[in-house]
Amino acid sequence: MKKFIVLIAALLYTATAYSQNTFKATIKDAKTNQPLVGATALLQGAGKGASSDTSGLIMIPNIPNGKQVFVFRYIGYQTFTDTLDFPLLQTEPLIISLTPQGKGDGEELEEVVIGATRSSRTIANIPTRLEVIAGEEIDEKGNMKPGDIRMILAESTGIQTQQTSATSGNASIRIQGLDGKYTQIIRDGFSLYSGFSGGLGLLQIAPLDLKQVEVIKGSSSTLYGGGAIAGLVNLVSKVPTNERQLSFLLNGTSARGLDASGFYAEKFKKTGLTVYAAYNHGSPYDPADIDLTAIPKYNRFTLNPKLFLYLTDKTDLNIGINSTLENRVGGDLHYIEGDGDAQHTYFEQNKTSRHSSQATLNTRLNDKETLQFKNSVSYFNRTINLPDYTFSGVQLSTYSEANYTYKSAKTDWVAGINYLSDNFSEDKTSSFALRSYDYKTIGVFVQNTWDISDKFILESGLRGDHHNRYGFFFLPRISGLWKIGPQVSTRLGGGLGYKAPNVFTEDAERIQFRNVLPVDVANTRAERSYGANYDINYRTGLFNNRVSFSINQLFFYTRVEHPILLTALPNGNLQYQQPPGDLNTKGTETNMKLTYNNFKLFMGYTFAHVTQHTGNTISTYPLVSKHRLNNVLLYEIPEKLKIGLEAYYFSPQLLNDGKTGKSYWTTGLMAEKIWERFSLFINFENLTDTRQTKFDTIYTGTVTNPVFRDIYAPLDGFVVNGGIKFKL
Repeated sequence: MKKFIVLIAALLYTATAYSQNTFKATIKDAKTNQPLVGATALLQGAGKGASSDTSGLIMIPNIPNGKQVFVFRYIGYQTFTDTLDFPLLQTEPLIISLTPQGKGDGEELEEVVIGATRSSRTIANIPTRLEVIAGEEIDEKGNMKPGDIRMILAESTGIQTQQTSATSGNASIRIQGLDGKYTQIIRDGFSLYSGFSGGLGLLQIAPLDLKQVEVIKGSSSTLYGGGAIAGLVNLVSKVPTNERQLSFLLNGTSARGLDASGFYAEKFKKTGLTVYAAYNHGSPYDPADIDLTAIPKYNRFTLNPKLFLYLTDKTDLNIGINSTLENRVGGDLHYIEGDGDAQHTYFEQNKTSRHSSQATLNTRLNDKETLQFKNSVSYFNRTINLPDYTFSGVQLSTYSEANYTYKSAKTDWVAGINYLSDNFSEDKTSSFALRSYDYKTIGVFVQNTWDISDKFILESGLRGDHHNRYGFFFLPRISGLWKIGPQVSTRLGGGLGYKAPNVFTEDAERIQFRNVLPVDVANTRAERSYGANYDINYRTGLFNNRVSFSINQLFFYTRVEHPILLTALPNGNLQYQQPPGDLNTKGTETNMKLTYNNFKLFMGYTFAHVTQHTGNTISTYPLVSKHRLNNVLLYEIPEKLKIGLEAYYFSPQLLNDGKTGKSYWTTGLMAEKIWERFSLFINFENLTDTRQTKFDTIYTGTVTNPVFRDIYAPLDGFVVNGGIKFKL
């Protein structure tokens, strides 16, 4: 009997020792006491770590006895280090409080600013439904395509990148099935990628100097003016911090591509500096062996310096310049490689020069009030050359804004005025009518965010825009957030939008603007829209909080009145016409996330039903994947190792020639090994070698004079890329 008791005691002691050597902690915000989801804890020297679940809980098993050092991190918060002696006497989870990053000891804490909504709030307290891609997620997607941001955006639910050139790779972004012309892309609150300059925008923005990407889906014209009918994408640049940032990236691909980039940032007493520089090279690549490039030959140089001046304790000024030069040539592989003949003459060349300046002055009047003045000037020169055709011109645009912000305990106000000019001057290269235009818009706006109670927040906005060609636009919006409980919240919002027509649409870009007549302003109205979305978010812990689970269900609807359509005329020219009718997009997005120890599983489904109503005819809108699946499985040991597996499904799409494309899957595998100062990464993109040229054609006619069909699936197929990242 005594031996039995001793055995039981030994087993109980062993179980107790094991439980003490499983580290448990709840990570919270030191200011609000709210749990932080996705915070990381790393056991130094052991390569062990974990991320917090929806309740802020972190568990790391099998901790060795003795003194152990843990490092706790969360984006936007100060890193916290703690030394604990194992076995622990306390069996309940420890409370670890992280402090938001401030400007220094004893100074006011910085707010988490979401620039896309003009708010100084965390995502959890913004009524407008907003998606943020930041930190590690930008790094992961940057490993896959370090030269541009297509991968960052394309792998989100509800977003689809549409390739508009089979040989040069030009692409635009579609949100919830609507054309790229209805998506407004801004950088740090400045409109830099619209009109003529938007055709290559996605290909000329690299992720290395981005802090985060903010996406609002649905009508957002009230925030920054016309153009955001489908949604708004705000690219937020990194800023200098007290700790120096110096990083480099080198990447090579099996398609003979090369990316080399560097980023430097540092904050001094009265000044700060960031510099981003990059060189991107692509070699002509034809995996289908059809003598046409799936990846064009290109060389791109980018330089983005930015100076920060901290003039006083309350006033700061930052001034930046963005410059990009690129020469991109796609087409017949023989011609591009220098051995063309009479049968190999086709090419498409894009030469671009993009230069812009940005300046922002902030002055804090007191603890509650702030004045801000902003200005940008953008110059964009692009020339499109084909064997018998040239289209070229210069776009000069400016943006100026003055706004006033008032923030109190229960309500925030933002009011301001802005002026936007957009001038496009086409070069005279033939007798065809010029597509030049000169647009000027002045807008006045006001926005209020009101904490009605701890559970309900209301955000409302109002904008009035006057356009020199299309008149006045009244643009209200409203959104509400209801925190039903600790695990459930819901948002409802909607607003009006508009788009001033110009010739730069996906339909015209596909044909390099050949035979496209100027917009007849006298007989054309601006496209107007209204839309709404509703979403509900639920999160909980499963299996004694060992697994965190969250799901977000979104329902959306947008209607565009009298959309302009590119219509063929009997003489072969194409003209933008505006027949009676509308364009409707409605559907759902479902996002689920499961986290267990070092594993994260993301699953997304998009249903988009887009129809074109013209007179009494209702037709399916082309180039929309009605059903889309996004699946990502990630295994991560914080600051040690990342392995990701992806699978994406696209359902059949109606094409502009009346035919229907095939459904397809793409898959990928990414891995990164991380050390203190550098990391090695490799990415296997499109493992199944899915290519449109395998199951469908991309052109009709001859290779000498091809007529290209819609591109709805990848053309480059299976490509491996890998490289190294340094942090000094």
